[in-house]
Amino acid sequence: MGGGNQTYVIEFILLGLSEDPKIQILLFCVFLIIYLLSVFGNLLIIILIQTDSHLHTPMYFFLQNLSFADLCFSTSIVPQMLVHFLSKRKTITFIGCSIQIVVFLLAGCTECALLAVMSYDRYVAVCKPLHYTTIMTQRVCVQLAVVSWISGAFACSVDSAFTLSIPYQGQNVINHYFCEPPALLKLASADTYSAEMALFLVGVIILLAPVSLILISYFNIISTVIRMQSGEGRLKVFSTCGSHLTVVILYYGSGIFAYMRPNSKTMSEKDKVISVFYSVMTSMLNPIIYSLRNKDVKGALGKLVRRLCLVKAGDADI
Repeated sequence: MGGGNQTYVIEFILLGLSEDPKIQILLFCVFLIIYLLSVFGNLLIIILIQTDSHLHTPMYFFLQNLSFADLCFSTSIVPQMLVHFLSKRKTITFIGCSIQIVVFLLAGCTECALLAVMSYDRYVAVCKPLHYTTIMTQRVCVQLAVVSWISGAFACSVDSAFTLSIPYQGQNVINHYFCEPPALLKLASADTYSAEMALFLVGVIILLAPVSLILISYFNIISTVIRMQSGEGRLKVFSTCGSHLTVVILYYGSGIFAYMRPNSKTMSEKDKVISVFYSVMTSMLNPIIYSLRNKDVKGALGKLVRRLCLVKAGDADI
């Protein structure tokens, strides 16, 4: 598009993680495996929770939402990364960049809210076990999930509106592997102070506020666990909460590093590596962490495998 003597950017060039062709082939293989594991793992959790009645509980309802958010999250970024690893011209249109930002922010911000909701669910289960079924009713769970998605949509609309409303003229090379607001703002042709402040304030709401709720929840959970006399009870609580806490540390730790600090004029290699953790790795690790540390999920998987084997044996007999 043009306006007077000024030319507006209609496509961006993404530098990616490396310019070395051999390293790009290696990265293609690595990220392809990560993406396939992510899609398979999250789809499997969604199917298991949907088909096994023993998993129709608040914790797994929220986990199902988390898995769906992870699918959207990774699919908005990784497929394009894989294409760019194998192509010489690593471009994305302005519209494509805008769509990627919206989906990435919607899924990512919703995941922040869901992790906080899941910590509240664990707090009620551990600290108020006798009132758990009356507090965490199906209606309350649905409301909490809807609020999580609405808060994600709100944060997404604010961040994307401020990022995409700024004019981008001339420079179109993004030193990143996907269209992320902090990286895109470095190419802006106008003052970005308002946009940077908007991203920071939304970060406070969608990152620090949930982290505060999580810390309060786990402070109360640990206090309750310490008072438990049963060693088996303590182990069960630590096993269930430990998986959630692992995900929280990985996701929030890298997310806060990226969004809750001053926006420098250049995107360093360290910044890109950090962003891999919250944009790619957590989507793969979530189903692994929750399934490997969870007897219920492993039991549901065993039942599903046996059911499929029976169906296959029945088809063979026919």
